[in-house]
Amino acid sequence: MPPAPPSFTPGRRWSAALNVSLGVVAALAIVVAVNFISRNHFHQRWFVSERTGARLSAQTLGLLKTITNDVRITLYYDKDEAMYPAISALLNEYRLANPRLTVETVDYQKDPVAAQKLTARHQLDARNLKDLIIFECGGRVKMVPGAALTDYTLEPVLNEREREFRKKPVAFKGELLFTSLLLAVNENEPPRAAYLTGHGEPGLDNAEDLAGYGAFRSLVTQNYIRLEPVSLLGTNQLPPDCRLLIIAAPATALEETELAKIARYLDEGGRLLALFHYATAGKPTGLEALLQPWGVEITPFVVQDEQKSIRGQDVIIEQFRRHAITSPLLDSRLHLLLPRWIAARESATTAADAPRAEEIAFTSEGATLPGTNAPPRSYAVAAASEKGAVKGVANERGTTRIVVVGDALLFGNQMLASAANRDFARHALNWLTDRTQLLGGIGPRPVTEFRLVMSRADFARARWLLLAGLPGAVLLAGLLVWLRRRQ
Repeated sequence: MPPAPPSFTPGRRWSAALNVSLGVVAALAIVVAVNFISRNHFHQRWFVSERTGARLSAQTLGLLKTITNDVRITLYYDKDEAMYPAISALLNEYRLANPRLTVETVDYQKDPVAAQKLTARHQLDARNLKDLIIFECGGRVKMVPGAALTDYTLEPVLNEREREFRKKPVAFKGELLFTSLLLAVNENEPPRAAYLTGHGEPGLDNAEDLAGYGAFRSLVTQNYIRLEPVSLLGTNQLPPDCRLLIIAAPATALEETELAKIARYLDEGGRLLALFHYATAGKPTGLEALLQPWGVEITPFVVQDEQKSIRGQDVIIEQFRRHAITSPLLDSRLHLLLPRWIAARESATTAADAPRAEEIAFTSEGATLPGTNAPPRSYAVAAASEKGAVKGVANERGTTRIVVVGDALLFGNQMLASAANRDFARHALNWLTDRTQLLGGIGPRPVTEFRLVMSRADFARARWLLLAGLPGAVLLAGLLVWLRRRQ
């Protein structure tokens, strides 16, 4: 009997191979075409998890819709740095939401030529500066160091020889700062703020002392607000374009003429950030009486809270009222030092333009007032007041807004970086300057780490499993298939 013809002739084999190759090429072409069309015509994205770190808030998306200028974003970054993937992914979401934004990375470790061109163009000191995010638009340039994007805490590391700690990331503030920079490079002129001097206030140029305000000045400038010292003594007046007046811990009383100028500024719709010091408790500065008509009472009492204290005199604040300033901080905490009790009082009138004051930050229920017989309870340490608007009537400066805090040291060089003090300052500044795009849902995002703890024996077993076990299993499966076909 003649032998059976082979099931696959060489011609059929080549035909099958050609069909498979053409099918793969066609599938790849379809995938590429769909991605190209979606990139240029569709920007809707779906997230399968609410904890996705790169998801933009509604406030940022709303701002991106208004951007009509070309914005160039450059990451002057080491791609091997731990937070680079999160930063790059977040900026990619900005680019996808608005095609006028372009994002590029210059790795100064792997591409020194491009890094040198970038540092020369922006006149940067390449020896001392690294890991920067640079925003450019219409000749305006703003940048933020990568170190400012993440909050860290010290975590102990297992070490049998000596105590060792590592920096553990706990909060990522990329969206908060990127949206602020995006707004800054698209604004023609930064809002102007005045810092009152002449009464022993902390120095804006003092970056060394613990109570100095050098770090606070840097934060204000980073938030794209032009901060300038001002004196109201004599015939000096507040600048006509002053959007915000900051009064921090005056050690001596203000003159009557100064108080009259501040009162007139507030009546015209001015904005005020007032911070008080424990050392002036019981020593009126004149601001106490000035703020009473706005529903804010500056009491002479210092608050202590042993249940929420690290060193006895400091106070951890974890209770907040839902307000534009504190809503993003509901899962955070503030770190204060001997704060004053700040109380909000209801207005005596029900007129439409009556000021509305409310307390926004509180101690725990176990707080006390040293030197008094008052029982333990919760005390407010910060309040916000806003004057209602009358329909058809507009003030020259807008609607009056006031924020009062019972501790000025929380914005000092030492305390500003503690807990969420920096974020509280930023939210207060944004509310006072009407930057609604930077309020609401934009806040620090928790950083989740997944760690696998293994002993040396566990590590050795895993190493042999990966180096020998998995390849051996593949070889064994191949051998069994070969033996089956032989049979």
